[in-house]
Amino acid sequence: MKIKHLFAMTIVMSLLTLNSIAQQSSHSDHQAEAQRHEGVNERGDHAMGFSHEKTTHHFRLANDGGAIEVFVNDPTDTASLDQIRMHLNHITKLFKEGTFNLPKLIHGETPPGVQAMIRLKSDISYEFENLERGARVRIATSNAEAVEAIHEFLRYQIRDHKTGDPLEVQKS
Repeated sequence: MKIKHLFAMTIVMSLLTLNSIAQQSSHSDHQAEAQRHEGVNERGDHAMGFSHEKTTHHFRLANDGGAIEVFVNDPTDTASLDQIRMHLNHITKLFKEGTFNLPKLIHGETPPGVQAMIRLKSDISYEFENLERGARVRIATSNAEAVEAIHEFLRYQIRDHKTGDPLEVQKS
């Protein structure tokens, strides 16, 4: 009887230890993710020239590509509005050339889809557009491989910036 009791206690203690380790690991993973997100925001604020706290990003998937949109949260914040427009106009030109250094700088890695977008740059159009409270970069192509690369790139942005935007093409 004592051996069974000792064995049961050993199993219970082992399970409690494993549970504690799993919780510590989960907490550690959560902390690492929070630190990574904070780094993305800090590098993004520096590279883009405006605060992520004063603006809202959206990444939209479309049948022929998608869009990057940034809006000011406060319609009277003309300084951020000007910075948004300047930044998105700038990345439109860079992306047309096949230059994706800024996303790599902001995210600390080359986002998925970028290599194909560079290779297929002549098949992809990038159009800058001013919006009432921000700006948009519309990314479009008729090349199926390029569409998939654009979608990979935009999905990565949605996840890494934690925008909550849909990960699939939405019907208009």
